[in-house]
Amino acid sequence: MNTHRINAHQLSSRKLWQLAEAPSTDGLSSDELSEVIAELAKRCHDLDELEKIVKLEATSKD
Repeated sequence: MNTHRINAHQLSSRKLWQLAEAPSTDGLSSDELSEVIAELAKRCHDLDELEKIVKLEATSKD
């Protein structure tokens, strides 16, 4: 039994992608994989929001 729990919030985005793309035999439980995917989704959403803000700032400077 895998007693080691990951904390997706503490991992880099690159590591999260590696975990999400890894074969299921790498020892991640379905709950851990769900946590990894949810964290990636949150970060992608945050990145989209940041890009919108930057575009708005660039437009206002013109």
